[in-house]
Amino acid sequence: MFWRLICILFALNACATDNDVGARYVGAKYVLDPLGEGFGYDPDPVIRDDAFDCTTFVETVLADGDADKLTRIRYKDGIVDWRARNHFIETDWIDNNSDVIENVSRVYGPTSIRNVHIDKRAWARATHGINIDVAPRDVYLKYIAYDDLNAIDNDVPLVVLYVVGPREDNSKLATDIAVVHMGFLLPGGQIFRHASTGRGVVDDNFAQYVAKRKKMKNNIGVVFLGIKK
Repeated sequence: MFWRLICILFALNACATDNDVGARYVGAKYVLDPLGEGFGYDPDPVIRDDAFDCTTFVETVLADGDADKLTRIRYKDGIVDWRARNHFIETDWIDNNSDVIENVSRVYGPTSIRNVHIDKRAWARATHGINIDVAPRDVYLKYIAYDDLNAIDNDVPLVVLYVVGPREDNSKLATDIAVVHMGFLLPGGQIFRHASTGRGVVDDNFAQYVAKRKKMKNNIGVVFLGIKK
């Protein structure tokens, strides 16, 4: 009986932990690009807990607020340098964090493919005036189209990426881009926790948020990333 009670308490605690993903940051303000290297081109701090954009919120939660873990998530090989930062979710971020996350979209619905052509060198030059020696890459991002997305009953937290289709004019960015927002879907598939422009870190009803995104021009679907323990 004693061990049964211990097991029940352990299970309840695990569930509570899963649902507390990023809970301590709820209410924090939204600031675009709040983190940097602490020196050089982007001297913003390497970590903070009072302000986030959608990406830094996800990264900080995945790192459990630990600066060293956050550095390994935000930079290729953990090298704190603007050129080594995982700027693009579609290529840098997903590939360089394969030990942390994996695309599990196929578990939650039929997947489609979004071909993404990332020209990081052209983007860095056009938007930041910085020269980097990185060849363009094509990636094939598996996602669930909104019309194929049914109710989700996940038993563990998931990272959700919101995907747009190819844009007719990418002249400002000088590259294609597919992922435009991200956050966490808490267990049960009801609550989407994210850093929202103008609102800060908030909880939204996932189905309602998806319905809103679906109405936006060129929004095509979502990617679900599983979090490796």
